[in-house]
Amino acid sequence: MKNFILDLPTRIYFGKGQIENLSDAIKPYGNKVLVVTGRSSAKKYGVFDDVVEQLERNKIKWVEYSGISPNPRLREVLEGIEIAKEENILLILAVGGGSVIDAAKAMAFGRYASGDIWDYFLHYKAIEKALPVGAVLTLSATGSEMNGGAVITNEEKKQKYPYISDKLKPRFSILDPTYTFSVPKNQTAFGIADIFSHVVEQYFSPTTDWWIPDRISEGILKTVIHWAPIAYNKLENYSARANIMWASTMALNGIIATGKITDWATHGMEHELSAYYDIPHGEGLAILQPYWMEYVLSRETEERFDIYGRNVWDIKGLTLEETARKSIEETRNFFNSLGLPSKLSEVGIFDEYIGEMADNLGKREGTIGRFKKLGSEDIEKIYRMAL
Repeated sequence: MKNFILDLPTRIYFGKGQIENLSDAIKPYGNKVLVVTGRSSAKKYGVFDDVVEQLERNKIKWVEYSGISPNPRLREVLEGIEIAKEENILLILAVGGGSVIDAAKAMAFGRYASGDIWDYFLHYKAIEKALPVGAVLTLSATGSEMNGGAVITNEEKKQKYPYISDKLKPRFSILDPTYTFSVPKNQTAFGIADIFSHVVEQYFSPTTDWWIPDRISEGILKTVIHWAPIAYNKLENYSARANIMWASTMALNGIIATGKITDWATHGMEHELSAYYDIPHGEGLAILQPYWMEYVLSRETEERFDIYGRNVWDIKGLTLEETARKSIEETRNFFNSLGLPSKLSEVGIFDEYIGEMADNLGKREGTIGRFKKLGSEDIEKIYRMAL
């Protein structure tokens, strides 16, 4: 078990009608807010109007920046930074899903960054200061509402990189499950795949002597498995949306990573994939995760898969190897039950850039993954398995 420091500074307002707390959440940070949104859904389904009503009623000055892409772009971040500077913004309020929150975080530290902001992503340069960020969540997926991570795409360079800092954790997040009722079935499925993969990336670990985060992880996975088909088929089922929303937050707020070495190989491969092809992040993860599982399964790792199969999928009466393989099959079947694809070719991705993407990851990282280290050749084999 590793030593750890856990800092969870985000105040969560969870449940129906929590938007009423927005002005009180903002006021400690000042009276000039940049409201960042996506392309249309927050406005189309009334969430933006709820936010504006709260701001206007409480005489909070605000400026809008809308149009953040599902895989947020560097150029969008740079435009937001300029607005933050010109308008003397004191807090950035993200109204949307993880992409909008990630863009808001990048704007928050970009406001004070020196030089090229992309250098911070390329070289993990430390940040000294960032504007406070708040969030009104409209999509359960990334967990960005309670963590310090931001993933941004540089379209010109075909690069999609994360940046992580405690300084970027939102000061508050409003989580009203009714704000996710309008999320369509495919986006609901993409979000669920992302949640599931976040837990898997931390669960499959060489750390074997620290049970508490593993048992929590299994509980989150079983929660997702139970409620996902209900949320997918009954979009306005409050209990399903609420359980999926809190699973999303718990999956990546740091708790299930405490004391553990974590993997993140599948996320690294998917980031490279969506930098080239701009597919939905969750869709890419749903395709790649089972192939990663198949590739890393071995005599040395099958015990962890056996525990996963028994504790998450309730597989009984099989040998160690049979349980391990069955657990991978169940994972793929779960994604398929939500209408998610099993092959890259199903989403129009073939072998044009497979070698290039694998080389990029290998050159940048050396190896990826901690459960089993993967080099460029391994990465390329997994991509090709997924074709």
